[in-house]
Amino acid sequence: MSKSDPPSPLTGSLLLASPSLRDPNFNRSVIYLAAHSEEDGSFGYVLNRPLEQKVAELLPDQELGALGRVQVFIGGPVSTNKLAFASLHWSRSSGTLHCKTHLSVHDAMHELSMGHDVRGFVGYSGWSKGQVEREIQHRSWIVTTPVRQVLTLKPEAGLWNSLLEGMGPVYQLISRTPEKVELN
Repeated sequence: MSKSDPPSPLTGSLLLASPSLRDPNFNRSVIYLAAHSEEDGSFGYVLNRPLEQKVAELLPDQELGALGRVQVFIGGPVSTNKLAFASLHWSRSSGTLHCKTHLSVHDAMHELSMGHDVRGFVGYSGWSKGQVEREIQHRSWIVTTPVRQVLTLKPEAGLWNSLLEGMGPVYQLISRTPEKVELN
């Protein structure tokens, strides 16, 4: 996608895994779709899979200050041998979630100093040309607009459930689907 192309309507959306999605990498995941292009595909980060590690544990030889205390998440199953940084910021004026990706350590430290929610991600979620559209068409993903709660609710406290609960009665039923439906 060139700089002059308008962003795709899917860029900036949240993808909530449908209970029918059986890929264990995405079970009940909430993904921020950072980029989407019909020509190039899509990429994003899983927001609700925290690791039990902070950035300092993965970069022990660097002077990181506050960045060292930042939570690391499993961003997805692609390139899990790399640590990436993203900054998330809720704009009160526009009521939207802004995300800056591919931040250097220096840029991540700067974003953190500005009060933005900086997260470390091991891996990312990626789709080839047309793949995410097909998965959405097959109802593997529920597409929604981000709400401020994405930044304020602890990921391990049930972000997937909480987002679905706020989307209306049908989605409230989906949020109550047992994790292993086949056992019922």
